[in-house]
Amino acid sequence: MIRQGFGMRMASPRLWLAAVALLSACTAARVVTHSVDSTLSAAPAGVYSLDPNHWSITFDVDHLKYSRVVMRFNRAKATLQLDAAAPEQSSVKVEIDAASLDTNDKTLDKLVTSSALIDAANYPTIRFDSTRFETTGPSTAKLTGTLTIHGASTPVTLDVTFNGAAPNPLTREPTAGFSATGTFNRSSLGLAKWYPAVGDDVQVRIQAEFVQHRPGTGDAPPPAGDSASGAKGE
Repeated sequence: MIRQGFGMRMASPRLWLAAVALLSACTAARVVTHSVDSTLSAAPAGVYSLDPNHWSITFDVDHLKYSRVVMRFNRAKATLQLDAAAPEQSSVKVEIDAASLDTNDKTLDKLVTSSALIDAANYPTIRFDSTRFETTGPSTAKLTGTLTIHGASTPVTLDVTFNGAAPNPLTREPTAGFSATGTFNRSSLGLAKWYPAVGDDVQVRIQAEFVQHRPGTGDAPPPAGDSASGAKGE
């Protein structure tokens, strides 16, 4: 009985290791690898729309000098007109659903989106309309535009990194990825409430994948005048 018990205990690790090896082999077979060209001038020119499942837009602001409160937006859309041969002719339009602001605190969400601050009920859309695109390197640029919140506008310049372009290995759709950061002062938009307990400078951080529109596929980006909508970014 002792030998049988010992034998059973020894068999379990062997079976477990075999199962792990089998699962690892299956997982490896499903791994998708591909390469992208991170040189902006090599990106296919055309009209792109924001991939509804692969994006992130956050604002963050100082909170009592302890940390920065991060505000994520869960619904947005954007259109990119990319001219790689003449990047200065490129343009971006972004629309964010103000009511989709998410701080991971529902009480704070209601407070920020209320009439006390951004008043999402009366000003439902946060907009960014580019006015200038200036390359600073093979895969970097400065994107300047007008940010509109609560009916007021202020110029904002974003430092942009072009992460690369290639057909998506899963969907085969031409895809381009970007990262961007920038800063604006909320007081310039008339949103100075709670200062200095809440900081004035707002950091903007963006991750975005854009899918190229191919004429005749029905994938045209939504009209720029529509209200912001879309899936939650990942």
